[in-house]
Amino acid sequence: MRLYVIGGEGQVARSLREAAAGRPDIVFGSSGRAEVDLLQPASIDRALADFRPDVVINPAAYTAVDKAESESEQAFAINRDGAAAVAAAAARHGAPIIHFSTDYVFDGTKAGAYAESDAVAPQGVYGQSKLAGEQAVAAANPSHIVLRTSWVYAPFGSNFVRTMLRLAAERDRLLVVDDQVGCPTYAPDIADAVLAIGGRIAGEGWRSEYAGITHLAGPCALSWCGFAREIMRQSALRGGRSVPVDAISTTDYPTPAARPANSRLSTARLAAVFDIRLQSLETSLANCLDRLLQS
Repeated sequence: MRLYVIGGEGQVARSLREAAAGRPDIVFGSSGRAEVDLLQPASIDRALADFRPDVVINPAAYTAVDKAESESEQAFAINRDGAAAVAAAAARHGAPIIHFSTDYVFDGTKAGAYAESDAVAPQGVYGQSKLAGEQAVAAANPSHIVLRTSWVYAPFGSNFVRTMLRLAAERDRLLVVDDQVGCPTYAPDIADAVLAIGGRIAGEGWRSEYAGITHLAGPCALSWCGFAREIMRQSALRGGRSVPVDAISTTDYPTPAARPANSRLSTARLAAVFDIRLQSLETSLANCLDRLLQS
């Protein structure tokens, strides 16, 4: 199976590279900005022509949620136009595209977990640009899988787990928002799921039921405050620093971009179509903290 990943240093891209490294059945290729510029379609075509992938995976994105409010042109250029360019290039080279999107396409007002068929209503530029990217990818490549994920964390990169551990080392108490709920998702778990999907496509061929949007998120829903408390609890179990976490409201921590109060994603389609179920938060966070605290 020949997999080509657009982007080289993001949490998902790095996790994919790690997961593929132990798989002799996978020929893995990836590109950083120096090799592939999402705003230069010719560079995408060259990379895919040289590698000849079975499946193209695109986790690359503009992800600065607050900064996007003042840089909307750049956010749309990368998240919509760049995504379309990758999907179109994959189609020209006969490859399906696995593209990543976000829970921020929803407004967060639903009481339960969001299904793929629920109405979208992004509140900020980041979510709007990612939704436009979903639509552009679908239009550019019929063989597309759009994976919406949420609250991604890993032992590397910029994420909530690493931020909480850093702040705990600097402060005696933490103040964390308690009225936004979502599903933390471990990037290495995402990578394992993507490799399983890619392997099915490469081994059995493309099926029409694969096409469209699938939610790929952790199975456990909790608030940012609840997540922070679980990080502190598991850190203490490993002899790491742990401090009390106090709950605050979104209004106590204003940001340029509005966040959805409810980011829970239903993964029923992931299980039904691809037979994939992610590990519990307790297990995945334990794996993450084992790596972080050992290092």
